[in-house]
Amino acid sequence: MSSRIEQIIEEIEEYIDRDCKYQPLSTTKIIVNKEHLEELLRELRLKTPDEIKRYQKIIANRDAILADAQAKADAMIADAQVQTNELVSEHEIMQQAYSQANEIVTQATGQAQEILDNATLDANNIRVSAIQYTDDLLANAESIIGHTLDSYTTKYDGLINSLQECYDVVRTNRSELEIPAAGGDEVDRSMEMDRLQF
Repeated sequence: MSSRIEQIIEEIEEYIDRDCKYQPLSTTKIIVNKEHLEELLRELRLKTPDEIKRYQKIIANRDAILADAQAKADAMIADAQVQTNELVSEHEIMQQAYSQANEIVTQATGQAQEILDNATLDANNIRVSAIQYTDDLLANAESIIGHTLDSYTTKYDGLINSLQECYDVVRTNRSELEIPAAGGDEVDRSMEMDRLQF
């Protein structure tokens, strides 16, 4: 929307172009209605301070708007900077946390592997010791059983020989027995029994 000053200037231009006529024998001088032109110029003079004030207000408002926009922009930039710093700080904290966590995991893994290796070594040592202990016990038992077997084999052989001798004596005595006929003399039987004692 154009201002009144601009409208008056346009009216003056239209008045000159449309309503004014050139002086005879001239292409630059025109004949004007003095009263009409003075009326337009007077209105122009009257409107000029108001328009200037309005423009000044617009400019002042524009400056205030620009200042407010600049303040808001500065505030947004400051907030963004703060958030960026916080994010960077959080990122650094996260990086440190990740680094510490990885270090802890690495240490824990190393310690766990060391414990596992030591446990495996101890278990192998215990296993070897247990096998050795069991073998010693079995060797001792084998020795005791062997000696016992040898001892009892010797004794058994002696017992067998003794029994064999007794058996032979009994067989011999039986073979020497003369069983009398039925109703034989009791005295003869008694004498025979005395003879068989050994």
